[in-house]
Amino acid sequence: MLASILDVNTLVKDFGYPLLFVLVMSESGGVPIPGETALIAAAVLASQGKLRIEVVIALAAAAAIVGDNIGYVIGRKGGRWLLERPGWFERQRREVLTVGEPFFEAHGPKAVFFGRFVLGLRVWASWLAGATRMHWRSFVVWNALGGITWACAVGLAAYFLGSSAGGAIEAFGLYGLAAVVLALVSGLLLHRRHVRHARPGAPGDRPGDSADD
Repeated sequence: MLASILDVNTLVKDFGYPLLFVLVMSESGGVPIPGETALIAAAVLASQGKLRIEVVIALAAAAAIVGDNIGYVIGRKGGRWLLERPGWFERQRREVLTVGEPFFEAHGPKAVFFGRFVLGLRVWASWLAGATRMHWRSFVVWNALGGITWACAVGLAAYFLGSSAGGAIEAFGLYGLAAVVLALVSGLLLHRRHVRHARPGAPGDRPGDSADD
C-alpha cells in the first residue's frame, strides 16, 4: 500500500495536473486505479507549494463528474452484460451487481452522492446508476454535488494536514478522518457549553434574568 502511494505521489509530481485529471476520471469511470490517492498526493504537493490547491480541487471535481458520466453511459448501454460476462474478476463483478443493485434501486441519489466517498462504490456507482436506469437528470445533479464535495473535502484535508493526511486517509478512510474531526469539534462545543453554564453570572443562567434588569 505504501509503495503504491509513493508511486502515485511521484507520478503526480512529475506529470502534475494532466495525470491527476486522467487518474480521477478513469477511477470514476469504472477503472480500479488510485484516483483518490492521486488527489491526496496532488493536494499534499500543493501544501508544499509545488501545485496550486484551487487548480487541484477544480480538476479533481471536473474529472470526477466527467468520469462518472462516462461510466453512467457505459452502464446504461451495456453495464449488466459487462459485469456478468465471463472473464477476469468475474466473481468480483457479479458481487458488485448482487450487492449494489438492490441498494442502488432503493437509494439511488444517496448512493451517487455518498458513493463518491466509498472506495468500492466510487469505482462502480456510475455503472450501477446506468445499469439500473436511474434518471439521468437526477444522476447529473447528485453526481455533481458528490464530485465537488469529495474534491473539496479530500483536497482541503490533505492540503491543510500536509503529508500526514495521506497516511490518515489511506489508513482510516475519509469517514474515519471525518469522525475524528467531528469528535474533536463535539468535544470542544460540549466543553464550551459546560463552561458557559458553570459561570454564575452568565446571562440566562437564572430564571429571573432579563434584558431589563
